[in-house]
Amino acid sequence: MVRQTKKFTRTKEDFICDNCGYKVTGTGYTNHCPKCLYSKHVDINPGDRQARCGGLMKPVGVEQKKQLYRIVHQCDKCDQKRKSRVVKEDNFNVVLNCVNKL
Repeated sequence: MVRQTKKFTRTKEDFICDNCGYKVTGTGYTNHCPKCLYSKHVDINPGDRQARCGGLMKPVGVEQKKQLYRIVHQCDKCDQKRKSRVVKEDNFNVVLNCVNKL
């Protein structure tokens, strides 16, 4: 049995959030707005920018395992769900508001 792993491409780029207009400075690992937590459906594998959808990824919930929080995003165009880690730059009050949305 061959185990397939996700491919990750570090893409360092700045962007303007399509939801709130915040200017985000990318680190190469940034995939969502730290102010409103919205993302954009642009990747098939993290960082590859190969998804053709382009829909807005709304934060619909948060999962917690031990001390690690993950934001659950759902695409408003194709309904695909993705998870991404909460980072120190994220507005934690907005993260907490997402906890009960799942």
